[in-house]
Amino acid sequence: MENIADELNQKEDHSKDIAEKAVKNPQLISILLNLISSDVARMKFRSIKVLNIVSGKNPEILYPHVDFFIELLDNGNKVIMWNTMDILANLSAVDSQEKMEDIFEKFYGFLSDESMITAGHVVDNSWKIARAKPEFQRKITDNLLKLENIPRDQECRSILLGKAILSFDKYFDEIQDKEEVISMVKRQLDSPRNATKVKAERFLKKYAHVLNVA
Repeated sequence: MENIADELNQKEDHSKDIAEKAVKNPQLISILLNLISSDVARMKFRSIKVLNIVSGKNPEILYPHVDFFIELLDNGNKVIMWNTMDILANLSAVDSQEKMEDIFEKFYGFLSDESMITAGHVVDNSWKIARAKPEFQRKITDNLLKLENIPRDQECRSILLGKAILSFDKYFDEIQDKEEVISMVKRQLDSPRNATKVKAERFLKKYAHVLNVA
């Protein structure tokens, strides 16, 4: 077996190649999980990055380790936590043990995290969970709609609302109360952030034929 630790520690990033090897050789998964606690920053961060890539394409391979990733949500390192949030969202597609139900409140509690990047990972991943877990769609939608009122500076709030629009777009056809979402998106036409305004315009144009929204 190749020395994955050495490969991870190379200056050039081979994360995608290592992810492909891990899919073919599950023994490498255990090594990668252990290396997350490495004292070598490059190996630590590359390991979680590789696992993130694997979770996006082959979530069933990582699902046996779902409890390990749930514990990582409390990791003090933000980069590890952000990747873990992505991984757990990807694992929701194969969540036979209904672990997402256990961590739902905690996961969406990160919307109020002082780090906008942390909150952003919740928003960016929401569509994945909504599509994998239809029973949570109403709660997910409600949480994203509340972004308008979560205390943050205007710029950060506008960025998160722009992300919410993109997430809504990924599962809009399945949303029951579309009018609430449309109303929120309409309000972003007056967003001080041009990128968010553009996202709102595109969203409303895309779904105008559905709800007769100009």
